[in-house]
Amino acid sequence: MVDKLIYGIQQIGVGVDDAAKVFEWYATRLGSDIAVFEDNNIATEMSPYMGGKPHKKKAILAMNMRGGSGYEIWQYLDRTPKKPKEEINVGDFGINVAFIKTREIQKTFDRLFQNGENIISEIVEEPDGMKSFYMKDPCNNLLKVKEHNSWYSKNGLEVGGTFGCLIGVSDINSSLKLYSDILEYDQVIYDQTGIFPDLEHLPNGKGTFRRVLLGHKPNRKGGFSKLLGESQIELIESLNNKPRKIFEDRYWGDIGFIHLCFDIKNMSALTKECSEKGFPFKILSSESFDMGEANGHWGYIEDPDGTLIEFVETRKVPLIKKLKLNIDLTNRNPHKPLPNWMIKALRLNRVKFKNKGVN
Repeated sequence: MVDKLIYGIQQIGVGVDDAAKVFEWYATRLGSDIAVFEDNNIATEMSPYMGGKPHKKKAILAMNMRGGSGYEIWQYLDRTPKKPKEEINVGDFGINVAFIKTREIQKTFDRLFQNGENIISEIVEEPDGMKSFYMKDPCNNLLKVKEHNSWYSKNGLEVGGTFGCLIGVSDINSSLKLYSDILEYDQVIYDQTGIFPDLEHLPNGKGTFRRVLLGHKPNRKGGFSKLLGESQIELIESLNNKPRKIFEDRYWGDIGFIHLCFDIKNMSALTKECSEKGFPFKILSSESFDMGEANGHWGYIEDPDGTLIEFVETRKVPLIKKLKLNIDLTNRNPHKPLPNWMIKALRLNRVKFKNKGVN
């Protein structure tokens, strides 16, 4: 059987209460102004995580052409999205924080501060020696802006897309079977236990934790790998309190980070591997599934604590929406990255706003 290929993190799912408003915020503040697709179809396949029935929704995949992963901004249209009953603590089970990359951290901090954004920490140093700061988006989702060295383009704004996230787990050693093995984050950047000054501004951030920051080597290959770039996943285990499940008593798609999604090739090989290693697919779409203007084969597994990991084998991506021109990925060499002209053509899907929050 042909092995699976992981091209990189495609996007992090963000549950919001107003998709258009939040897309404008990510576009004007953080430069993710490429609307790869907008999907207003009824969500059916995820019914088991949505109270057992389909729901109307709006989803926008927003990308940053400087490199990095995107945001799938997701909103219920037939019910009011629920916020967490209590503030999310560091170490709660699920995606705690999305990582956003910058090449000039002081410039990013100053720009966002002067724009009146919800910044909740000063610039701090992390255990790997890199600098970062924390802020919140309009729905109170927690973001970490961090120095990063992997870029597709350095034109214009100094900030790129996402490059990973912080995931709360109950047992890091058990979680590594998924994140290090199946997802191929095989490089341990640090594995430390203690109290961490860079977390102290966050809820429960003064507690004691084990933290493992994972990277990957070698560089990902094929497809959109050059645009998606290098990524990291940090697993965090709280050692002095009892974490909660972030989406306990709520639906997938409610306010918060709803999933981490990987762009992949060879779904059949991946489903077999996940099943053999104890992570069977909970949801698996048809082989050709329309996602607004895009098309692909996708599915979900759960990590040991129920955090949803999505995989998408992309088959069609809109290139120039007005002309209905698409990128057909079905017959391309899966090991060969898409040519730069094709990736750069996605700029034609840029959405411009009057609010110039990036200035």
